[in-house]
Amino acid sequence: MKKLFCLLPALIATGFTFAQTMNLKRLPYPATKKGDVTDTYFNTTVADPYRWLEDDRSAETKAWVQEQNKVTFNYLDQIPFRPAIRKRLETLWNYEKFGAPHKEGEWTYYGHNSGLQSQSVIYRQKEGQQPEVFLDPNTFSKDGTTSLQGLDFSKDGSLAAFQISEGGSDWRKVIVLNTADKKQVGDTLRDVKFSGIAWHGNDGFYYSSYDKPKEGSQLSGMTQYHKLYYHKLGTPQSSDKLIFGGEQTPRRYIGAYLTEDERFLVITAANSTTGNELYIQDLSKPNSSIVTVVGNFDNQHNVVDNIGSKLYIYTNLYAPNFRVVTVDAASPEVTHWKDLIAQTKNALTVSTGGGKLFAEYLKDATSLVQQYNMNGKLEHAVELPGVGTASGFGAKKEEKELYYTYTSYVYPPTIFKYNIANGKSEVYKKPAVQFDPTQYESKQVFYKSKDGTQIPMIITYKKGTVLNGKNPTMLYAYGGFGVNLTPAFSTSNIVLLEHGGIYAVPNLRGGGEYGETWHRAGIKLKKQNVFDDFIAAAEYLIKNKYTSKDYLAISGGSNGGLLIGAVMTQRPDLCKVAFPAVGVMDMLRYNKFTAGAGWAYDYGTAEDSEQMFNYLYHYSPYHNLKPANYPATMVTTADHDDRVVPAHSFKFAARLQEAQQGPAPVLIRIETNAGHGAGQSTQQVINQQADKWAFMFANMGLTF
Repeated sequence: MKKLFCLLPALIATGFTFAQTMNLKRLPYPATKKGDVTDTYFNTTVADPYRWLEDDRSAETKAWVQEQNKVTFNYLDQIPFRPAIRKRLETLWNYEKFGAPHKEGEWTYYGHNSGLQSQSVIYRQKEGQQPEVFLDPNTFSKDGTTSLQGLDFSKDGSLAAFQISEGGSDWRKVIVLNTADKKQVGDTLRDVKFSGIAWHGNDGFYYSSYDKPKEGSQLSGMTQYHKLYYHKLGTPQSSDKLIFGGEQTPRRYIGAYLTEDERFLVITAANSTTGNELYIQDLSKPNSSIVTVVGNFDNQHNVVDNIGSKLYIYTNLYAPNFRVVTVDAASPEVTHWKDLIAQTKNALTVSTGGGKLFAEYLKDATSLVQQYNMNGKLEHAVELPGVGTASGFGAKKEEKELYYTYTSYVYPPTIFKYNIANGKSEVYKKPAVQFDPTQYESKQVFYKSKDGTQIPMIITYKKGTVLNGKNPTMLYAYGGFGVNLTPAFSTSNIVLLEHGGIYAVPNLRGGGEYGETWHRAGIKLKKQNVFDDFIAAAEYLIKNKYTSKDYLAISGGSNGGLLIGAVMTQRPDLCKVAFPAVGVMDMLRYNKFTAGAGWAYDYGTAEDSEQMFNYLYHYSPYHNLKPANYPATMVTTADHDDRVVPAHSFKFAARLQEAQQGPAPVLIRIETNAGHGAGQSTQQVINQQADKWAFMFANMGLTF
């Protein structure tokens, strides 16, 4: 370790150096057999020669995974500076990390990681006393791959239900503890998926799940219809009462939560990832029925608070940038809604704390936060440290203060304590990461996409960087499902930035940075806008000499993996290195697996119409790989990914290896005992990031 630190000042001062030759030898790709499977869509026959790789549990597929990883890690093992990158990342990661505290009963709870622990530990503390461990996920498994994925307390804080994920799967187990002695109460609930825990008093809670797919297809089988249950403590899960869903009201996604006073059960129901029905049940009245507030999927709505029978609803009905309305629960129909916080030109999210409403706006993909009273009067504008992302404005009604986190690409996530009465913030916990923000800068630019639309992009680099076209640059994006990609600090990116590299993030259409209009401009038959926006971002960086094709890498995960796959097939000449991660690569069959059918609002399906089929077929990454000179590519996925099943990446990698005409390597790195990303151990994250940087720098002819 001392030797590494001795080298660092010189490395940081001089940046990357250019290698003469690296002579990395790649083992032959595994001989991937091709089948003769075909499908017919609207009289068009489509070949799917690697369909057999969809069976991720077969011995044949497992053998293929092992052989591919053998090729990948043999290549990576030859990169001489890969160990140094891993050591640098371990050093950077080795600092105390805290989660924002929250009060439950007599205790204040918070997350803490001493530095390199696999998972963060949940601590609790009474005022004036020393903190103690409440829950340590590092004890859940020997390899740190069983993670905590939810912790919900009863209103008085005497009971806690926590969810665990094994190997990164979306399927969860739920365990209930008595917080006084930390002993388990009742049995472990199993096979829970895409669910929160909504306590009702101390008797039990609401949760959601699907029927488990048949044996042998737990990871890839379709999870079609969600069901909302009530679990009474001390009774077996088999006797849990079905509240909503099932055959009577089949819905793909069902969520439930209670208002803070526990008077109303709020139910949201949807068949896709955008738009939901809204229902309420007045639990203060015995045997009350479930009442429909909104009975269609055209828009998005949530109850964010109540005062007695007065409901506060967050919605984008007649307001694509969202607004807050009020209505009496006795007559909750849309015709009775009244504006409380009207729509503005900036996209809105809202939270509550201390009996106040916190309006969190996005102004060109960065945070602007305002505090309102429950009558809609503006009280404070929250003063933030800079242009970045603030999150976490939530607390119980009786609280006098709350905690929020602020971050940017050059500002490590810092927890602030906020005084609700006077609107003042003070630093509560500042991370001790080895990073000096004063040496770096982030600037936002706007560039034109293919159709002339102005797209924002934030570019981050070390001050004094010379724009000569030779700076190694990572271009990262997502562009889908209304997801907001806002500034966030990454410990991993320090490795790039401190050596003179550049990190760039455009806010593509399909995201929600400018509300629902921006989202809908990048879905279904407009999905090509997303790819055009990204290609234009790369061209902007090259034209303005931030980088050049030979020093540009492109990266994205999940829907962003689809983005990278599509861009690679459309513009294989665009960049030097590509990282499609856990991507949706087969656009004709994505809806056949797990909850994929729920993505149809964004993508459309091949069964919708001939027009939709032709559109998807035209850009589907797996189907559009043709013989070409593709960039050096490392596809990444995980064997337990049951959201975007690994078959997408398997099939894409197999066909890309076949289609590659140039000398650049095409590898697939398959993480074992891991899922879509959540819950990975610290060491898994570090190893994957080290491999990514090593692959990128080596293929750009750089040494670390």
